[in-house]
Amino acid sequence: MVLREPWQKAWKQKVVSPRKAIEQIKSGDNVFIGTGAAAPQTLIEALVERANHLSDVDIYHLLTLGEAPYVEAKFKNNFRLNTFFIASNVRKAVQEGNADYTPIFLSDIPAEFASGRIGLDVALVQTSPPDENGFMTYGVSVDIVKSAVENARLV
Repeated sequence: MVLREPWQKAWKQKVVSPRKAIEQIKSGDNVFIGTGAAAPQTLIEALVERANHLSDVDIYHLLTLGEAPYVEAKFKNNFRLNTFFIASNVRKAVQEGNADYTPIFLSDIPAEFASGRIGLDVALVQTSPPDENGFMTYGVSVDIVKSAVENARLV
């Protein structure tokens, strides 16, 4: 019989600072950013702080509320956004040709991730803390987040 360590011990070993988490992103990676009100703003800030160490990072998102600093012109060699919905925080970048828009049915996006047509290296998402059994939820914004998490190399 194999005894497994308690989930709490494994969890503690995985917890790192936002900066340390973002250090795992490499130039050329495809990064998904969680959607809506669950956009992980702390991870987004850490990503932008690391911009000078990254190039050609493609960012995918459906819709994010809050800041989207990765679309600023000064990051054009670091990040390129491909959005599935043009919200106010990225509208100017799309209109100026500094970000891309892919019109697609929401229901079709998970198949694009699963097939690898949109390959994801990293998914930056926000979750609830683990409950007493170690289970977490995606919170208020599951939409395509679940599929992104299931298909990304690193979450």
